[in-house]
Amino acid sequence: MRNVFLILAVAVTLSGSLLAQAPPQVDILGSHDLSEGRPSPVKGQAGQALGSAACLYCHAPHSGLGGRTPLWSQTLSTQPYTLYSSNTIQNVPAQPLVGGPSSLCLSCHDGTVALGAKVPYGTIVMSSDHPVNTADVFGTELQTSHPFSLRTPLVDAANLVSTLASSRTTADPLHKVKLVGGTVECSSCHQPHAQYIGDPLAGKFLVRDNRNGQICLACHTGTGRAVNGKNNRLAQWSTSIHALSANTVAGAVGLGNYSTVGQYACLSCHKDHNANGSAGLLRAAVPAATGVDASTQSCMTCHAGGTNLDQAIANVYAKFGAPNVGHPLPTGSNLHDGNEPAVLLEKRHATCVDCHNPHSSFQVAAFAAPPNVRGSQTGTVGISANDGSTIVDPAIDQYQVCLRCHGNSPNKQAPSSYGYLPLRAVSAADALNVIPQLAATATSSHPVLHTGTSGWPQPSLLTYMLNLDGTTNSTRAVNPGGGSRIFCTDCHNDDDNREFGGSGPNGPHGTQYSHVLERRYEFAQVAVGAGPGTTIANAAALTNPSLNAGGASPGPYAMCGKCHDLSMVMTAASWNLTSNKAGHLVHVSQQGASCSACHTAHGMGSMSATVTGERLVNFDVGVVAPNAAALGSPPITYNHATNTCTLTCHGYAHEGATVAPAAARVTVITK
Repeated sequence: MRNVFLILAVAVTLSGSLLAQAPPQVDILGSHDLSEGRPSPVKGQAGQALGSAACLYCHAPHSGLGGRTPLWSQTLSTQPYTLYSSNTIQNVPAQPLVGGPSSLCLSCHDGTVALGAKVPYGTIVMSSDHPVNTADVFGTELQTSHPFSLRTPLVDAANLVSTLASSRTTADPLHKVKLVGGTVECSSCHQPHAQYIGDPLAGKFLVRDNRNGQICLACHTGTGRAVNGKNNRLAQWSTSIHALSANTVAGAVGLGNYSTVGQYACLSCHKDHNANGSAGLLRAAVPAATGVDASTQSCMTCHAGGTNLDQAIANVYAKFGAPNVGHPLPTGSNLHDGNEPAVLLEKRHATCVDCHNPHSSFQVAAFAAPPNVRGSQTGTVGISANDGSTIVDPAIDQYQVCLRCHGNSPNKQAPSSYGYLPLRAVSAADALNVIPQLAATATSSHPVLHTGTSGWPQPSLLTYMLNLDGTTNSTRAVNPGGGSRIFCTDCHNDDDNREFGGSGPNGPHGTQYSHVLERRYEFAQVAVGAGPGTTIANAAALTNPSLNAGGASPGPYAMCGKCHDLSMVMTAASWNLTSNKAGHLVHVSQQGASCSACHTAHGMGSMSATVTGERLVNFDVGVVAPNAAALGSPPITYNHATNTCTLTCHGYAHEGATVAPAAARVTVITK
């Protein structure tokens, strides 16, 4: 009996000491007070059995469950539970001990035992004046709830505070968030006797104010740690955009009573109970984003346009849908796995977290020069260009992130939805591996992995890259400091990105143009079945092309025109024929031979005795064929030193100086 009075006395003391801090007209017990006339949606019709004693709906002064329980009166659930699991979990949950601290909560919240099933009193009739919140009923499938009743002793991990495993203490400065019996239990985050005292806004019986993720950060650290060779993915959280965002979350989203994304913090993307799948405990998008995995769903709550934020942000989700062509989002067969290798293997996908770390991302307020990784990609994993396999964690340069898929990754594909793919005369075994194409050892390449070192004059290069309008200069110099360097995203970018004058998101999410290119770029193609060397089938669209490098009606080579003065390219100063004609003008404007027929976009990735490869010259053998009429039917050749080529293109045989009459000879003069 002495214990009963102690319990009631503690309850009264709590009421007296905490009531002054509670919001006006808010009951301390809140929805846990099941007595008649109280605010809980479920009320007991106990009559003389319990009267209005709120404590007695959980506790019993006599005949309650003894032992581990605090004189518990509710019948305990004995159901087995399906518990949280993922490929990255370090601390594995065990079945909660019946009568243990979390078992008491589950006796009501798993929904398998009727409310009012009292051990000392029998079943009490319960009623409800409005529907019970289904989010408060977890069932026995707890894999979508935060793990609890963890096996002890706890195992240290990079994203945990160092004291959690070493001394079984959290980092909560108020000492409210605690381990119970050396593990996480429901009462580590919740206390049942005061709905609004710990967190006056959330009202979820929290042990303390959880604005800005303070309960989560009691166990999960936002500072840099490495444990067993793994880095903390939450490093730099405290200064990241998601931690500091002042964007107001609309009430209709139903996240709770906080205000901004920064205040919701972890809860903006994660749910502690009833999440959208086990791995990561992520929220589902509101409204649903169809055809994508759970990690992408969570991002699309804010990044799919709509009204979920009072201050609109760029609509990334729209970039992946028709008529755009974008990176392949995960589907049922190639879902993202938090434990997947840095060099992605056969399950080809590009979910948001492959290129962005949401815990360490920073808003891009200014666009720095290449090659450094952009702020929005801070904290992501990358791959070294030196060997294509060494992990760089975190990535330093933007291209290192791209090389997770576009380097040594096996089983790369070239779906037709991305547009025509040229087949180069000189190619490495893996034609889709851009590392050898862009490497410093390449005969020529665009300066992505290294500073441009060709030593040749570049008469067509502009001083600044052009904005999307094709007219005004951007802030990006083409040849800064005498050595050029560009990003992958200078070519592969959303077609309305704000870096170059648009209003959309930055990055290669999706675009109306083939190969996720920022601007229009047309490839020369022969008719299906006609074979290389024949007339270019789409020449009509490429003949006398507009040189417009952007705007509403861009020319067919607008992508090249971002950095190159196309009017200069069409003059004899760029390429002159022996008859003193402008070679590009003849081939491009009159015969419809696209840039792609002769030039590769990335670089000359392999050595060849027949195609020397300067100036990115590497013929598309789907368009260009060997010259069968030449003596001995030599292979396709290009020799920069002698300025000659031998090949057949657009139905015409071009022959080198040693085997052809002057009338048929093509001499390439390179400035």
